[in-house]
Amino acid sequence: MRRLFPVTEETTPTASGEGAAAGREWSLDELAAAYAYPDDGSGAPWLRGNMVSTLDGAAQHDGRSQPISCAADMRIFGTLRALADVVVVGAETVRQEGYRPARARAEFAEARAAAGQGPAPAIAVISAGLDLDFSLPLFTSPLVPTLVLTGAAAPAGRVAEAERAGARVVVAGDGAGVEPARAVRALAGLGHTRLLTEGGPRLLGQLVAAGVLDELCLTISPMLTAGDAQRIAGGPATAVPQRFELVSLLEEDGFLFSRYRRPRG
Repeated sequence: MRRLFPVTEETTPTASGEGAAAGREWSLDELAAAYAYPDDGSGAPWLRGNMVSTLDGAAQHDGRSQPISCAADMRIFGTLRALADVVVVGAETVRQEGYRPARARAEFAEARAAAGQGPAPAIAVISAGLDLDFSLPLFTSPLVPTLVLTGAAAPAGRVAEAERAGARVVVAGDGAGVEPARAVRALAGLGHTRLLTEGGPRLLGQLVAAGVLDELCLTISPMLTAGDAQRIAGGPATAVPQRFELVSLLEEDGFLFSRYRRPRG
């Protein structure tokens, strides 16, 4: 892997081609440093998205993101999870991707303990109707209890079933659905300020439209799929396009790993 941006002495190749441009594999510590959450001392929540897209804009192939990913993308995926307090995901993605509980990783145990984090991030599922299989390990045997964020009008029977399975139900909306800004506040109120969302596209679109996404980590896959696959974000358009700034850009085997964030100030 090599860093393309920001440009430093480390990223600039020498005449002999030595240095970072040679493309050595980065350690997990180096990846963790490259993707560290910003810390301004305020304790305010920071919501980061992590998605992958092909060159022609597809976020999935045959309904799943794995076919357009790669080993380096999965290393970054695991690192982002290891840095997060909670992983926020939509119910449809839970169903399609077969979500399981986040696992503890020995490589990050010391860093998580030093940051006051549990052994693994909690998974927070966004769902209005709670049409979920509560017999799955995601709900019955996680290291950290799974959260289910829903609206006040969610079906009472499904809420009770989720709680019987061991999930913690959090109301983050007055109607049937979840209000993104309220969900972020609710998670922060539970001590989860380092937030990560892995989509899917419908959820990411809602977060973008609500103006609560602070950062996007986007893997650009050197593949073309055509077809009618979803983009990384769907749903209603924003009134005015939101401008983000490039923070870093890494490359390995033709895959680009970009990190953008909302401009500060």
